[in-house]
Amino acid sequence: MAEIKPFRGLRYAPGVGPLADLVTPPYDVIDAKAQDGYYHRHPYNIIRLEYGKVYPGDDESNNRYTRAAADFTAWREKGVLVPEESPALYLYEQEFSVGGKRLVRGGMICAVKLEPYEKGVVLPHEETLPKHKADRLALMRACRANFSPIFGLYADAEMTVDNLLRLRAGRSPDLDFTDENGHAHRLWVITDPAVIEQVQQAMAGRRIFIADGHHRYETALAYSREMRQEEGNPAEPGPYDYVMMTLVNLYDPGLVVLPTHRLVRNVEGLDVDELLGKIKEHFEIEVFPLAPGYGNFAGFIKELAARGGFTGDARPGAGPLSYRHSFGLYCGRGRLYLLTLRDEGALPRLMPDGHSAAWQGLDVSVLHHLILERLLGIGGAERARESHLTYTREEAGALKAVDEGEYQLAFFLNPTLVEEVTAVAANGEKMPQKSTFFYPKLITGLVINPLF
Repeated sequence: MAEIKPFRGLRYAPGVGPLADLVTPPYDVIDAKAQDGYYHRHPYNIIRLEYGKVYPGDDESNNRYTRAAADFTAWREKGVLVPEESPALYLYEQEFSVGGKRLVRGGMICAVKLEPYEKGVVLPHEETLPKHKADRLALMRACRANFSPIFGLYADAEMTVDNLLRLRAGRSPDLDFTDENGHAHRLWVITDPAVIEQVQQAMAGRRIFIADGHHRYETALAYSREMRQEEGNPAEPGPYDYVMMTLVNLYDPGLVVLPTHRLVRNVEGLDVDELLGKIKEHFEIEVFPLAPGYGNFAGFIKELAARGGFTGDARPGAGPLSYRHSFGLYCGRGRLYLLTLRDEGALPRLMPDGHSAAWQGLDVSVLHHLILERLLGIGGAERARESHLTYTREEAGALKAVDEGEYQLAFFLNPTLVEEVTAVAANGEKMPQKSTFFYPKLITGLVINPLF
């Protein structure tokens, strides 16, 4: 099954600057304002490699990708980035707060052998968009490196891999810093060949589920095919046949999934009252009076969580669980509604054929099919063009965006469960894009995987 290996990662040399000034979140959560901020934060910030700026005079010979490649070469030559002395696995911890609790999530940064999805070794759970893959492929061709790790999940109830790494890392971390969001990051470099071999053996029988980074994984597959063809399909795998991942155990107590909400725009002739009338066919609609300034919106989110999700006792042997599908809908000018599916038993009849019960029962599947597609005309083509639907984790910000006329509607969801993610992926299916948000995001810039 999964094949992992250590690699000689490139890391910032001591003395280059505080790591908090050199690293960033993943590129896909960085807007133009944040990008500019990282540019000004430090001249060697990873933003210049991972997500460079676009300028009006860019052309084929001078653009964000050629500049990233030039900086990457220069930084290695100057000793800004230095290679590990020997191949390593990296134990990576993030300590963070969510819901008033302080949690620690552990992971292993390693190189994972690229496998097509159909082999069932590395499994996706979300759809991807062509535009984003084209961008990542252009960067990979120019720089021949992975600047940010893909977030992968694996099942290890016995915590075998975690225990092997933590036993070896029983010392002070090699890196330890706190980022701009107050999240602590700790990294241990594991180079003991015996430990690495044990970890490889422990991972060999497992599958990997992609939690975050589907575009980068599919880009890495495309790049691998290009390089293998260019080199005459060599018998032995090359460095381009592997991709950098941070693998997190599904049983890690710090594994957290948050919801991603939907913002709707460009729906011609939208009549809110008519829409609500159509929604009533399958959903109960409850009005939630929204206070000025959105002061009571947190209470609405709690009510949404209480109405939706599993009901019953989730402990083994406690009996069957039922599931309720509920969504929030904001239409502007204080019009906030709680939508709850009337008849859960009708779901197999209402949802499209050709999908498993696990896929049909996802909140995002129900919302997308019964409301976005059927009632608003936002289908797969519109989602691929990104013309009608935007994704956000901001709640009050989503309300404001509708009130200011930037968007017409906001739909609020409960988080997808990790068990739902793996069930859908194991069936060989994909969820709608942005069905999950694993929190916090992995940091970009701790370790770089050179593909040469």
